[in-house]
Amino acid sequence: MSQHTTSITHVAMIGCGTIGISWAAYFLSRGLHVTAFDPDANARAHFTQRVAEDMRALGADSRTPVVTQTLTEALQGAELVVENAPESVALKQQVLAEIQQAAPTQALVVSSTSSLKHSDITQGTLAPERIIIAHPFNPPHLVPLVELYGPDTELVQRLVDFYRSIGKQPVMLRKEMIGHIANRLSSALWREALYLLQEGVASVEDIDLAVTAGPGLRWAIQGPFLTYHLGGGQGGIRHYLEHLGPSQEYRWASLGQPTMNNALYEQVIHGVETATQGQSLPALFSKRDRQLTAIQQALATNAKQEETL
Repeated sequence: MSQHTTSITHVAMIGCGTIGISWAAYFLSRGLHVTAFDPDANARAHFTQRVAEDMRALGADSRTPVVTQTLTEALQGAELVVENAPESVALKQQVLAEIQQAAPTQALVVSSTSSLKHSDITQGTLAPERIIIAHPFNPPHLVPLVELYGPDTELVQRLVDFYRSIGKQPVMLRKEMIGHIANRLSSALWREALYLLQEGVASVEDIDLAVTAGPGLRWAIQGPFLTYHLGGGQGGIRHYLEHLGPSQEYRWASLGQPTMNNALYEQVIHGVETATQGQSLPALFSKRDRQLTAIQQALATNAKQEETL
Protein backbone atom coordinates (compact mmCIF):
# COMPACT_ATOMS: atom_id res chain seq x y z
CA MET A 1 0.00 0.00 0.00
CA SER A 2 1.33 3.43 -0.88
CA GLN A 3 2.05 6.16 1.62
CA HIS A 4 -0.69 8.25 -0.01
CA THR A 5 -3.43 5.73 0.71
CA THR A 6 -2.65 5.45 4.41
CA SER A 7 -2.93 9.23 4.79
CA ILE A 8 -6.68 9.21 4.11
CA THR A 9 -8.25 9.45 7.53
CA HIS A 10 -10.75 12.30 7.04
CA VAL A 11 -13.56 12.01 4.49
CA ALA A 12 -15.93 14.87 3.70
CA MET A 13 -19.37 13.76 2.57
CA ILE A 14 -21.05 16.37 0.37
CA GLY A 15 -24.67 15.39 -0.09
CA CYS A 16 -26.58 13.74 2.75
CA GLY A 17 -29.08 11.66 0.81
CA THR A 18 -29.27 7.88 0.55
CA ILE A 19 -25.81 7.40 -0.96
CA GLY A 20 -24.13 9.91 1.37
CA ILE A 21 -25.72 8.24 4.40
CA SER A 22 -24.63 4.78 3.32
CA TRP A 23 -21.08 5.88 2.45
CA ALA A 24 -20.73 7.74 5.76
CA ALA A 25 -21.78 4.65 7.70
CA TYR A 26 -19.22 2.53 5.89
CA PHE A 27 -16.35 4.99 6.31
CA LEU A 28 -17.16 5.41 10.01
CA SER A 29 -17.26 1.63 10.46
CA ARG A 30 -13.70 1.57 9.12
CA GLY A 31 -12.47 4.08 11.70
CA LEU A 32 -12.36 7.13 9.43
CA HIS A 33 -13.40 10.63 10.50
CA VAL A 34 -16.43 11.85 8.53
CA THR A 35 -17.74 15.38 8.16
CA ALA A 36 -20.87 16.05 6.13
CA PHE A 37 -22.78 18.89 4.52
CA ASP A 38 -25.95 19.23 2.48
CA PRO A 39 -27.62 22.50 1.46
CA ASP A 40 -30.94 20.98 2.55
CA ALA A 41 -31.40 21.64 6.27
CA ASN A 42 -33.82 18.71 6.57
CA ALA A 43 -31.25 16.31 5.13
CA ARG A 44 -28.66 17.58 7.61
CA ALA A 45 -31.10 17.23 10.51
CA HIS A 46 -31.79 13.53 9.84
CA PHE A 47 -28.33 12.52 8.65
CA THR A 48 -26.86 11.29 11.95
CA GLN A 49 -29.89 9.15 12.78
CA ARG A 50 -29.98 7.52 9.37
CA VAL A 51 -26.22 6.87 9.42
CA ALA A 52 -26.69 5.11 12.77
CA GLU A 53 -29.35 2.87 11.21
CA ASP A 54 -27.00 1.82 8.41
CA MET A 55 -24.22 1.18 10.92
CA ARG A 56 -26.54 -1.16 12.81
CA ALA A 57 -27.18 -3.02 9.56
CA LEU A 58 -23.40 -3.36 9.25
CA GLY A 59 -23.16 -4.70 12.78
CA ALA A 60 -20.64 -1.94 13.51
CA ASP A 61 -20.11 0.02 16.71
CA SER A 62 -21.94 3.31 16.58
CA ARG A 63 -19.82 6.32 15.61
CA THR A 64 -21.10 9.76 14.75
CA PRO A 65 -20.33 11.97 11.74
CA VAL A 66 -19.82 15.69 12.19
CA VAL A 67 -22.60 17.51 10.35
CA THR A 68 -21.60 21.06 9.47
CA GLN A 69 -23.65 24.12 8.57
CA THR A 70 -21.47 25.14 5.62
CA LEU A 71 -19.59 23.48 2.80
CA THR A 72 -16.33 25.12 3.85
CA GLU A 73 -16.56 23.70 7.37
CA ALA A 74 -17.11 20.17 6.07
CA LEU A 75 -14.09 20.40 3.78
CA GLN A 76 -11.59 21.66 6.35
CA GLY A 77 -8.80 19.10 6.69
CA ALA A 78 -10.44 16.57 4.35
CA GLU A 79 -8.14 14.28 2.36
CA LEU A 80 -10.99 12.70 0.41
CA VAL A 81 -14.19 14.49 -0.64
CA VAL A 82 -17.17 12.43 -1.77
CA GLU A 83 -19.73 14.30 -3.89
CA ASN A 84 -23.25 12.83 -3.90
CA ALA A 85 -25.32 15.48 -5.68
CA PRO A 86 -28.33 14.46 -7.84
CA GLU A 87 -27.69 13.17 -11.37
CA SER A 88 -27.61 16.51 -13.20
CA VAL A 89 -24.58 17.54 -15.27
CA ALA A 90 -25.10 21.24 -14.55
CA LEU A 91 -25.57 20.69 -10.81
CA LYS A 92 -22.54 18.43 -10.50
CA GLN A 93 -20.40 20.91 -12.43
CA GLN A 94 -21.43 23.60 -9.97
CA VAL A 95 -20.93 21.47 -6.85
CA LEU A 96 -17.59 20.05 -7.97
CA ALA A 97 -16.31 23.53 -8.83
CA GLU A 98 -17.37 24.82 -5.41
CA ILE A 99 -15.72 21.85 -3.69
CA GLN A 100 -12.39 22.38 -5.43
CA GLN A 101 -12.40 26.08 -4.62
CA ALA A 102 -12.92 25.43 -0.91
CA ALA A 103 -11.19 22.07 -0.31
CA PRO A 104 -7.52 21.60 0.65
CA THR A 105 -5.35 21.67 -2.48
CA GLN A 106 -4.18 18.07 -2.09
CA ALA A 107 -7.64 16.65 -1.40
CA LEU A 108 -8.90 14.06 -3.85
CA VAL A 109 -12.47 14.61 -4.98
CA VAL A 110 -14.64 11.69 -6.05
CA SER A 111 -18.10 11.73 -7.59
CA SER A 112 -20.70 9.06 -6.89
CA THR A 113 -22.36 9.64 -10.26
CA SER A 114 -24.13 6.51 -11.44
CA SER A 115 -24.23 7.34 -15.15
CA LEU A 116 -22.62 10.68 -16.06
CA LYS A 117 -19.27 11.02 -17.84
CA HIS A 118 -16.19 12.50 -16.21
CA SER A 119 -15.53 14.83 -19.13
CA ASP A 120 -19.01 16.32 -18.74
CA ILE A 121 -19.25 16.84 -14.99
CA THR A 122 -15.73 18.28 -14.56
CA GLN A 123 -16.11 21.11 -17.06
CA GLY A 124 -15.35 24.43 -15.36
CA THR A 125 -13.50 22.92 -12.39
CA LEU A 126 -10.06 24.12 -11.27
CA ALA A 127 -8.32 20.75 -11.58
CA PRO A 128 -10.46 18.19 -13.42
CA GLU A 129 -7.65 15.62 -13.31
CA ARG A 130 -7.97 15.50 -9.50
CA ILE A 131 -11.63 14.55 -9.74
CA ILE A 132 -12.31 10.82 -10.01
CA ILE A 133 -15.57 9.00 -10.58
CA ALA A 134 -16.03 6.55 -7.71
CA HIS A 135 -19.45 5.05 -8.29
CA PRO A 136 -20.65 2.75 -5.52
CA PHE A 137 -23.28 0.11 -6.12
CA ASN A 138 -26.29 0.77 -3.87
CA PRO A 139 -26.24 0.40 -0.91
CA PRO A 140 -22.54 1.30 -0.52
CA HIS A 141 -22.33 0.19 3.12
CA LEU A 142 -23.23 -3.39 2.13
CA VAL A 143 -22.20 -3.85 -1.51
CA PRO A 144 -18.41 -3.92 -2.05
CA LEU A 145 -18.23 -2.70 -5.67
CA VAL A 146 -16.74 0.73 -6.48
CA GLU A 147 -16.27 1.73 -10.14
CA LEU A 148 -13.39 4.15 -10.69
CA TYR A 149 -12.52 6.33 -13.64
CA GLY A 150 -10.26 9.35 -14.07
CA PRO A 151 -7.79 10.71 -16.62
CA ASP A 152 -4.86 10.45 -14.18
CA THR A 153 -4.24 6.71 -13.80
CA GLU A 154 -1.81 7.26 -10.91
CA LEU A 155 -4.50 9.00 -8.86
CA VAL A 156 -7.01 6.33 -9.79
CA GLN A 157 -4.57 3.64 -8.64
CA ARG A 158 -4.15 5.44 -5.32
CA LEU A 159 -7.89 5.24 -4.87
CA VAL A 160 -7.94 1.58 -5.91
CA ASP A 161 -5.43 0.92 -3.12
CA PHE A 162 -7.41 3.02 -0.65
CA TYR A 163 -10.76 1.36 -1.31
CA ARG A 164 -9.18 -2.09 -1.14
CA SER A 165 -7.58 -1.16 2.17
CA ILE A 166 -11.00 -0.49 3.68
CA GLY A 167 -12.59 -3.69 2.37
CA LYS A 168 -14.09 -2.55 -0.93
CA GLN A 169 -13.67 -4.25 -4.32
CA PRO A 170 -12.83 -1.50 -6.82
CA VAL A 171 -12.75 -1.88 -10.59
CA MET A 172 -10.98 0.56 -12.92
CA LEU A 173 -12.51 1.71 -16.20
CA ARG A 174 -9.96 2.13 -18.99
CA LYS A 175 -12.21 4.65 -20.78
CA GLU A 176 -15.22 6.66 -19.69
CA MET A 177 -18.63 5.30 -20.53
CA ILE A 178 -22.17 6.41 -19.75
CA GLY A 179 -23.41 4.20 -16.90
CA HIS A 180 -19.89 2.80 -16.33
CA ILE A 181 -19.95 -1.03 -16.14
CA ALA A 182 -22.42 -2.40 -13.61
CA ASN A 183 -25.29 -0.05 -14.41
CA ARG A 184 -24.95 -0.78 -18.12
CA LEU A 185 -25.20 -4.50 -17.40
CA SER A 186 -28.13 -3.91 -15.04
CA SER A 187 -29.86 -1.68 -17.57
CA ALA A 188 -29.58 -4.36 -20.26
CA LEU A 189 -31.30 -6.88 -17.99
CA TRP A 190 -33.93 -4.35 -16.87
CA ARG A 191 -34.77 -3.49 -20.50
CA GLU A 192 -35.40 -7.12 -21.34
CA ALA A 193 -37.39 -7.65 -18.13
CA LEU A 194 -39.66 -4.75 -19.12
CA TYR A 195 -40.01 -6.16 -22.63
CA LEU A 196 -41.00 -9.59 -21.30
CA LEU A 197 -43.59 -7.96 -19.03
CA GLN A 198 -44.99 -5.74 -21.79
CA GLU A 199 -45.23 -8.72 -24.15
CA GLY A 200 -47.19 -10.68 -21.53
CA VAL A 201 -44.57 -13.41 -21.25
CA ALA A 202 -44.62 -13.53 -17.44
CA SER A 203 -45.58 -11.58 -14.32
CA VAL A 204 -43.31 -9.20 -12.40
CA GLU A 205 -43.03 -11.77 -9.64
CA ASP A 206 -42.04 -14.62 -11.96
CA ILE A 207 -39.57 -12.49 -13.93
CA ASP A 208 -37.85 -11.54 -10.65
CA LEU A 209 -37.92 -15.17 -9.49
CA ALA A 210 -36.38 -16.30 -12.78
CA VAL A 211 -33.39 -14.14 -11.83
CA THR A 212 -33.07 -14.77 -8.09
CA ALA A 213 -33.68 -18.53 -8.28
CA GLY A 214 -31.53 -18.97 -11.38
CA PRO A 215 -28.69 -16.88 -12.78
CA GLY A 216 -28.73 -14.46 -9.84
CA LEU A 217 -27.35 -17.21 -7.61
CA ARG A 218 -24.42 -17.71 -9.97
CA TRP A 219 -23.89 -13.97 -10.42
CA ALA A 220 -23.20 -13.60 -6.70
CA ILE A 221 -20.02 -15.65 -7.21
CA GLN A 222 -19.26 -15.47 -10.96
CA GLY A 223 -19.49 -12.78 -13.61
CA PRO A 224 -20.75 -13.41 -17.16
CA PHE A 225 -17.40 -14.47 -18.58
CA LEU A 226 -16.61 -17.07 -15.92
CA THR A 227 -20.23 -18.25 -15.96
CA TYR A 228 -19.98 -19.11 -19.64
CA HIS A 229 -16.48 -20.53 -19.16
CA LEU A 230 -17.98 -23.12 -16.82
CA GLY A 231 -21.00 -23.40 -19.12
CA GLY A 232 -18.66 -24.92 -21.66
CA GLY A 233 -18.14 -27.93 -19.43
CA GLN A 234 -14.76 -29.62 -19.62
CA GLY A 235 -13.93 -27.61 -22.74
CA GLY A 236 -14.44 -24.30 -20.99
CA ILE A 237 -15.00 -21.01 -22.79
CA ARG A 238 -13.35 -22.22 -26.01
CA HIS A 239 -15.86 -25.06 -26.30
CA TYR A 240 -18.76 -22.79 -25.36
CA LEU A 241 -17.95 -20.21 -28.04
CA GLU A 242 -17.34 -22.82 -30.72
CA HIS A 243 -20.48 -24.84 -30.05
CA LEU A 244 -22.94 -22.47 -28.37
CA GLY A 245 -21.86 -19.06 -29.58
CA PRO A 246 -24.45 -19.13 -32.42
CA SER A 247 -27.21 -19.82 -29.87
CA GLN A 248 -26.34 -16.54 -28.18
CA GLU A 249 -26.70 -14.70 -31.48
CA TYR A 250 -30.08 -16.41 -31.99
CA ARG A 251 -31.26 -15.05 -28.62
CA TRP A 252 -29.76 -11.61 -29.17
CA ALA A 253 -31.76 -11.28 -32.38
CA SER A 254 -34.99 -11.73 -30.42
CA LEU A 255 -34.22 -9.29 -27.59
CA GLY A 256 -36.75 -6.49 -27.43
CA GLN A 257 -37.10 -2.78 -26.89
CA PRO A 258 -39.96 -1.94 -24.52
CA THR A 259 -42.14 1.09 -25.19
CA MET A 260 -41.91 3.32 -22.13
CA ASN A 261 -45.50 4.55 -21.92
CA ASN A 262 -48.08 5.06 -19.18
CA ALA A 263 -49.57 1.62 -19.78
CA LEU A 264 -46.21 -0.03 -19.07
CA TYR A 265 -45.65 2.16 -16.01
CA GLU A 266 -48.98 1.07 -14.57
CA GLN A 267 -48.23 -2.54 -15.43
CA VAL A 268 -44.91 -2.34 -13.56
CA ILE A 269 -46.42 -0.57 -10.55
CA HIS A 270 -49.30 -3.04 -10.29
CA GLY A 271 -46.94 -5.99 -10.69
CA VAL A 272 -44.54 -4.75 -8.00
CA GLU A 273 -47.38 -3.99 -5.59
CA THR A 274 -48.79 -7.48 -6.15
CA ALA A 275 -45.39 -9.14 -5.73
CA THR A 276 -44.56 -7.28 -2.49
CA GLN A 277 -47.95 -8.14 -0.96
CA GLY A 278 -48.33 -4.91 0.99
CA GLN A 279 -44.90 -4.99 2.65
CA SER A 280 -43.71 -1.51 3.53
CA LEU A 281 -40.58 -0.01 2.03
CA PRO A 282 -38.79 0.06 5.43
CA ALA A 283 -39.54 -3.66 5.81
CA LEU A 284 -38.26 -4.38 2.31
CA PHE A 285 -35.10 -2.33 2.90
CA SER A 286 -34.49 -4.21 6.16
CA LYS A 287 -34.99 -7.59 4.48
CA ARG A 288 -32.63 -6.63 1.66
CA ASP A 289 -29.96 -5.48 4.08
CA ARG A 290 -30.18 -8.67 6.17
CA GLN A 291 -29.90 -10.83 3.07
CA LEU A 292 -27.01 -8.84 1.62
CA THR A 293 -25.20 -9.12 4.94
CA ALA A 294 -25.83 -12.87 5.06
CA ILE A 295 -24.47 -13.31 1.53
CA GLN A 296 -21.34 -11.29 2.35
CA GLN A 297 -20.77 -13.31 5.52
CA ALA A 298 -21.23 -16.60 3.70
CA LEU A 299 -18.80 -15.58 0.96
CA ALA A 300 -16.25 -14.39 3.52
CA THR A 301 -16.52 -17.65 5.45
CA ASN A 302 -16.10 -19.66 2.26
CA ALA A 303 -13.05 -17.61 1.26
CA LYS A 304 -11.41 -18.32 4.62
CA GLN A 305 -12.13 -22.04 4.28
CA GLU A 306 -10.57 -22.10 0.82
CA GLU A 307 -7.43 -20.41 2.16
CA THR A 308 -6.90 -23.34 4.55
CA LEU A 309 -7.29 -25.99 1.85
